[in-house]
Amino acid sequence: MHKDTQAIHAAMEVANQTPDIVPPVHRSTVYEIDKEGRSEGDWHYTRLENPNRVQWEHVLKVLEEGEAAAAFSSGVAAASAVLQALRPGDHILIPEDIYAGNRRLVKEVLQPWGLEADFINMTDLDNIDRHLKENTQLIWVETPSNPMMNIMDIEAISNLAHDNDAVVCVDNTWPTPVNQLPLNLGADLVVHSTTKYFGGHSDILGGAVVTKQENEFFEKLRVVQRIGGAVPSPDDCWLLARSTRTLPYRMRGHNENAMTLARYLQDHPKVEKVYYPGLSSHEGYEVAQRQMSGFGGMISFLIGGNRDQAVDIIGKAKLISRATSLGGVESTWEHRRSSEGPDSQTPENLIRISVGLEHPDDLLEDLEYALG
Repeated sequence: MHKDTQAIHAAMEVANQTPDIVPPVHRSTVYEIDKEGRSEGDWHYTRLENPNRVQWEHVLKVLEEGEAAAAFSSGVAAASAVLQALRPGDHILIPEDIYAGNRRLVKEVLQPWGLEADFINMTDLDNIDRHLKENTQLIWVETPSNPMMNIMDIEAISNLAHDNDAVVCVDNTWPTPVNQLPLNLGADLVVHSTTKYFGGHSDILGGAVVTKQENEFFEKLRVVQRIGGAVPSPDDCWLLARSTRTLPYRMRGHNENAMTLARYLQDHPKVEKVYYPGLSSHEGYEVAQRQMSGFGGMISFLIGGNRDQAVDIIGKAKLISRATSLGGVESTWEHRRSSEGPDSQTPENLIRISVGLEHPDDLLEDLEYALG
């Protein structure tokens, strides 16, 4: 089935023993054990498993075309579980411009725990090859990257990683499975902040990992999920599955609006450079064309000025909200450097915009006012 159909029907395919078209929310934290005793696979305790999480994880694995999924309470919790499935002393490679929250996770939590990590330029395959070590167990890919929109070749990196017995995990939060399917390009795992486009309305926190195969590595990750306990509530799972029913249609709107705004910004006299993989001027355009079916709702651009001028432009908008997250139906933007902390490599004159689903003419008018 097409993604539009899968997004609507997948949640109703499992763990729904009622005639309800919309599965109910199961808020109970415990389940009655059979008088003959508990058997493998029985519902037991909601941290370990519950019907709404099973339904939500089924939607995720179907859309990403994987074998299994594990849902978490946030995107960083999902990323943490992937890295905790490794062992102290293991080495990983990470993009130098990785999402700031995951950068802090690695530097402040997992490196002190014993993980070895190198932050490198991953747009250059030879550079990745040079940084591989005997103990390299995982290569983390984020494409497009946040916020510089660097494009990494998932298939080429996966081939290189597998030749060296390493796992590839792709952060697919920005593209979503509507625009990019990393598992079909050779990646082993996909991670999401489902807070963003899956939720789509800026009102649900969540994360997820989807695996190409239910193998030993994923089982370790599942243990981290169930024993560590950073799981979403039944209500959050229900809301995420509900919101995902409109994901394919929403993403088409995000894609179209973002392309319209990117072309406008590219021609604006106060804009130095636009980072959007759908523009032929983007350095990663050819790779993006090959591995993406749509280019997402995120744009970064440099204004001709300094930090104060960038902040001033953001403050003038009447419609586009000043906020740090992304993926909602409403458009938001921010001076990204201010959100990232002392390790940020983001230019001081960069603005990142999450293009929402408002009418594009209204967004263009607001941009013209703010930039003018």
